[in-house]
Amino acid sequence: ISLFQKEKSPLQTIGEEQTQNPYTELLVLKAHHDIVRFLVQLDEYRFASAGDDGIVVVWNAQTGEKLLELNGHTQKITAIITFPSLEVCEEKTQLILTASADRTVIVWDCDTGRQVQKVSCFQSTVKCLIVLQRLDIWLSGGNDLCVWNRKLDLLCKTSHLSDTGISALIEIPKNCVVAAVGKELIIFRLVTPTGESLEWDILEIKRLLDHQDNILSLVNVNDLSFVTGSHVGEMIIWNILDWTVQARECNFWDPSPQLDTQQEIKLCQKPNDISIHHFTWDEENVFAAVGRGLYVYNLQMKRVIACQKTAHDSSVLHIAKLPNRQLISCSEDGSVRIWELREKQQLAAEPVPTGFFNMWGFGRVNKQASQPVKKQQENATPCSLELIGDLIGHSSSVEMFLYFEDHGVVTCSADHLIILWKNGERESGLRSLKLFQKLEENGDLHLAV
Repeated sequence: ISLFQKEKSPLQTIGEEQTQNPYTELLVLKAHHDIVRFLVQLDEYRFASAGDDGIVVVWNAQTGEKLLELNGHTQKITAIITFPSLEVCEEKTQLILTASADRTVIVWDCDTGRQVQKVSCFQSTVKCLIVLQRLDIWLSGGNDLCVWNRKLDLLCKTSHLSDTGISALIEIPKNCVVAAVGKELIIFRLVTPTGESLEWDILEIKRLLDHQDNILSLVNVNDLSFVTGSHVGEMIIWNILDWTVQARECNFWDPSPQLDTQQEIKLCQKPNDISIHHFTWDEENVFAAVGRGLYVYNLQMKRVIACQKTAHDSSVLHIAKLPNRQLISCSEDGSVRIWELREKQQLAAEPVPTGFFNMWGFGRVNKQASQPVKKQQENATPCSLELIGDLIGHSSSVEMFLYFEDHGVVTCSADHLIILWKNGERESGLRSLKLFQKLEENGDLHLAV
């Protein structure tokens, strides 16, 4: 379906018969009393949910059964992360760390529900957590950056960085981490204890000032790069070793002349229309959630190879790559959608219009070519994102989701609910198998010889 086929509704739609959508069954999981913002996978069959009610709930992803409820925070949860056991440890316990607006961090045992330990010495709310498993430490980011060991001893910390605080943290090589603070990226290096000094330290190495606005997303792309996205639609791909800019994309969103004037004004009034909320990646591409749209940026070609400008009615909050060239996205509009990246066979031989690169921020400006190019923009991309599934169940913003290869997709929402979306054919097969096994056990199944 063309994006601009219907003048009234540029949003892509799908018919009732979603033949390529495997998720035809759903389980609604109720346990929270406020917005559910976070989901974290614990193992092959369990996950934990957390949000504004301050509660952490552990679930069975196969059955939807509520396994544990962890109560300890007095305000909303602001970050959650798994804390893997040490390889040398015989008893493998699954731990998670949760940070809250009550200015505490709690370590939980997910097998028993026990509160292992609590840290309450924070000067500000911790907004992000990261575990550096190789060094067996974890970092908390708020108005400053603190380094902790497994016993929750504070090893070292930075000075006060910013009142807005650290919005995202990632690990990069050479004992370094990258922190997003407002529109700046700050590289810190961890100094580990040596024979001469038993003290840990964290040193600010460099500040990268290339973004024009606040950084909303920061993700490791592969062993060579990391990527950042800002509030005004800037995407920068960085070299992970020397922190130089490898590629930059700043012109994702451009109102199409095919939209009528009224719609164009309405779209331009949306302040978040070009915010980059999330990234995901595979070996070849970076997938960006830009405003209401989805964009596929090829790392080798250094350009956008597919886009869906109005993938959702509101901002896309979370995206993930599925197997078989599929992508899943969720949005503030309450919908969860599945897309497939397909090559446009019929356009393979056509030359790419020269002005296309100017639109996306590459090449020299070609004023003559720029006008007709806008109309050809959709056709100029060698691939397309086709809508193959629409998961409708939530009544409010879908904050994020998890994908389990064997158990389906789990979504969490501002409607206080969690939905477990199941592969209907698979579930039907499992039910039949169980029925046959039960009949066989009871001796009711007489197979004809």
